[in-house]
Amino acid sequence: MAKALIPDELWSVIAAHLPEHPPSPKGGRPRVGDRATLTGIMFVLRTGIPWEYLPRELGCGSGMTCWRRLHEWTQAGVWQNIHEAILRRLREYDQIVWDRACIDAASVPSPRGGEHTGRNPTDRGKLGCKHHILVDQRGLPLVAQISGAQVHDSRLLIPIVEAIPAIKGLAGRARKRPRKLYADRAYASRAHRDWLRRRGIAARIARYGVESRERLGRWRWVVERTLGWLHRFRRLRIRYERRADIHQAFLLLACSLICWRYVDRYC
Repeated sequence: MAKALIPDELWSVIAAHLPEHPPSPKGGRPRVGDRATLTGIMFVLRTGIPWEYLPRELGCGSGMTCWRRLHEWTQAGVWQNIHEAILRRLREYDQIVWDRACIDAASVPSPRGGEHTGRNPTDRGKLGCKHHILVDQRGLPLVAQISGAQVHDSRLLIPIVEAIPAIKGLAGRARKRPRKLYADRAYASRAHRDWLRRRGIAARIARYGVESRERLGRWRWVVERTLGWLHRFRRLRIRYERRADIHQAFLLLACSLICWRYVDRYC
């Protein structure tokens, strides 16, 4: 059953980036298969179910087994590699639109606290975490990072843009810069506009009393839609992980699955 929950083509992409583990010469219990444990990880991501309640009927092993595999792959940098591999597949079919990119963030509650959480000033000071994303013109998530809820959106603009991966797939140099970057007023500053201009990116950042929602909002809605897609994964609606790297792993896996929908439809 677990085998059928991940499409064969998607599994072939993912499997190429998983570290190999030869059988132990000392023997012992066989290691639960990577495909089975990945199914358990995806099940937790989609449903938000606690690890200890992971159904054994899925054939994924225990929740602790799946968590340990998630941690192991996170330490190996697997999730970023998978995301970039899927983006390269889209680039090969010219499905990434670089004319415009959009950046935005959304806060989620983090009742257990932990790394990269903070008091949310818009939620009565409750602990929270922010998901920062940058998408292409159609809403493909190119970059996703987390921060504490108290961190202002504008502080992540430069790190997010710098984190856009160089995506190969077509003839010529790998591409990593959009022509224009759209953002709401939270990112408005002369320093950001100058920084983007020096890198050949036209800043389309709203300013009070200048750009209206009708002018710039017609392009920014795609990033809000992608944030909505991400938060359909129930494990991302409320952050339960105290470890920032584990929550970041869930966020990257969700981005990869969203990108794979485009591969499945257009490639």
